[in-house]
Amino acid sequence: MKEIEIFYLTGCPYCGYARRAAEELLSEDGSFAALSLCWIEERENRALADSRDYYYVPTVYFRGEKLYECSPRHDYETVKNSLRAAFETALRA
Repeated sequence: MKEIEIFYLTGCPYCGYARRAAEELLSEDGSFAALSLCWIEERENRALADSRDYYYVPTVYFRGEKLYECSPRHDYETVKNSLRAAFETALRA
């Protein structure tokens, strides 16, 4: 199984978008079942979060490579499409 790391903050509306989008993507596309989503709360895992290069959450990593970093300008559809692209990249690797 291929592990995707998703850094998030509890209470962040964009992280809420990411959770909802990830659930939808997993139900819409069976190939994404080959991915293991590891949700990492930034405040609870400060050392790990500090070891990565990002500013905004949610941020998605696969094998140490940043595949997506949210922006405050991103709406739900942008988050979902960006997660889809990240998931597809991980599957092709």
